[in-house]
Amino acid sequence: MKKGITLLLLFLLQGCSSSIDLDKHFSLNGEVRALNAVNQDEEPFNTANFEEDIWLASFIFTNCDTVCSPMTYNMAQLQDELNAKNLNYQLVSFSIDPENDKPEVLQTFGEQFGADFSNWEFISGYKQTEIESFANNGFLAPAAKLEGSGQFMHSSSIYLMIGNRILEQYEVSIDVPYEQIVEDVELLQDF
Repeated sequence: MKKGITLLLLFLLQGCSSSIDLDKHFSLNGEVRALNAVNQDEEPFNTANFEEDIWLASFIFTNCDTVCSPMTYNMAQLQDELNAKNLNYQLVSFSIDPENDKPEVLQTFGEQFGADFSNWEFISGYKQTEIESFANNGFLAPAAKLEGSGQFMHSSSIYLMIGNRILEQYEVSIDVPYEQIVEDVELLQDF
């Protein structure tokens, strides 16, 4: 009888756990290290605090004369779509120009696009070498200052994360796959 109850309990517990096989559903399986920083409100920020949270990361800078504004606009549209579904997630835009992008600059930049700061943080407060290493080594994404200009090379993608694990990458400068991103975030809600 005891064995039967134990098996029943194990069966019920398995039914409560997530049946998502992340490796089969998502194309990426990388990890990022912890990064200490500050957000647009000058509050401490650390990626390690996400633990098993769902978040979407991007790399931008406010003086960008190419893709950063369209990316941020598209992220704001994505935020609206995710909020309409009442999903649990966080957006994080890392500045790759920490010298210029102080918290107040990032606050103004986010406001220009209607960012809802309750679940979207704009991050800075680290050294240039730190953010380049974080992007290049963790996300395998380009991030570097272009010599002789005030511009930076960086990824125009956003990355779906759970904790410190990278699950998927989506191009967001043009033809944003909103529906796919929303579906993927929705899929992770019970993970």
